[in-house]
Amino acid sequence: MTSVVIVGSGFTGFECARRLRKRNFDVTIISPVDYMLYTPLLPDVAGGVVDGRFVTIPLAGMLHGVRKVRGRVDTVDLHEHTLTFTDLEQRSCSLSWDRLVLTPGSVTRLFDIPGLATHARGLKSVAEALYLRDHVLEQLELSCLDPDPESAQARRTIVVVGASYSGTELTAQLRALTDAAAKHMDFGKGDVKFLLLDLAEQVMPEVGKRLGDKAMRVLRRRGVDVRLGLTLREVHPDHVVLTDGSRVNTRTVAWVTGVTAAPLIDKLGLPTEKGRLKVQTDFQVPDHPDVFAAGDAAAVPDVTQPGKITPPTAQHAIRQGKVLAKNVAASLGHGKTKQYKHRNMGLVVDLGPRAAVANPLNVPLSGYPAKFVTRGYHLYAIPRFVNRWAVSLAYLTDALFPRTLVSMGLATQRDAEFSTSEGIPLPKSG
Repeated sequence: MTSVVIVGSGFTGFECARRLRKRNFDVTIISPVDYMLYTPLLPDVAGGVVDGRFVTIPLAGMLHGVRKVRGRVDTVDLHEHTLTFTDLEQRSCSLSWDRLVLTPGSVTRLFDIPGLATHARGLKSVAEALYLRDHVLEQLELSCLDPDPESAQARRTIVVVGASYSGTELTAQLRALTDAAAKHMDFGKGDVKFLLLDLAEQVMPEVGKRLGDKAMRVLRRRGVDVRLGLTLREVHPDHVVLTDGSRVNTRTVAWVTGVTAAPLIDKLGLPTEKGRLKVQTDFQVPDHPDVFAAGDAAAVPDVTQPGKITPPTAQHAIRQGKVLAKNVAASLGHGKTKQYKHRNMGLVVDLGPRAAVANPLNVPLSGYPAKFVTRGYHLYAIPRFVNRWAVSLAYLTDALFPRTLVSMGLATQRDAEFSTSEGIPLPKSG
């Protein structure tokens, strides 16, 4: 039986496996985790709106007939049609394939900024989202006991770097979380300072200037200090230094500036574009007819904008997964190959309580209409009824009751390190 091996369980790999399982193929999916992560709701997890379990789609419950392997792929031999991976017990294993589908996704894009990898945290995993929530609450609790006013204010200062939709949503949700905390702790809402940084000239350029300006007004109305054209120069345990030389005392730094292809792509020795693996419009890797790639790790040509590649968004990833499955099947004699052509359906951005911006089908919306569309879209896009049900109840609960303020310690600082989110963490020493 023909074997198809899919590397990665993100949107693209998950959707491809789900569609290929319906055909008579031997399908294996290899991933460091046993779930597909619905990443657009990670800001809601960090803000305490949605439980972390509800943004994970279990492979075991959704991919019947697909072999699931927990592991991190280390090397790929394109000529021998084999790959090696490290399993959960750090053993090296090998696997052969007739068709290889590379959808390892992306990792947080870091820069050579002193202290960044050590003292900042990202938002690419459930662990990072849970850690941010717990860390923010812990710092607020500690600020109430800190005898030094300057140190107490540093604990109440949150710096978010990246004003794209992910960073903006995170800032809005953390703002709502700290507002709820202020009602139960000995300080006012205005005592918690938020600083949102980005080198861009506007907030969320992805949604256009009109909606970007609306988002900016919402953020500033909620007391967020938005500084554009700036980023970090240094990151320390108790402060950051900005590129304009100014110092900001803080104990919380969230780095949400974008992504880059998974480290596996660099190891392949194949041509890349902007760090992503070059592929044709049918996702086939040039000169390797048995290898396909898509999603965040692939430089998929955008046929609607010649010369450009599709951006690493969930919307593209889901649709690419569907076409990818069709083309892998076609390479095995089932059906015809299809060129990937994307139609932009717009973006949705949740800005916390009673606020959102969206441009479905290029129709600009804000306020309650945008909120309805934003949450409706997420409930539609989550590929499992149980998760949709749980998230809808979480939305209802958030609308009717105060947010729950508990630091449960579900994710440690080590769990939330940038390096950990790239794959299986190494065993603890000692």
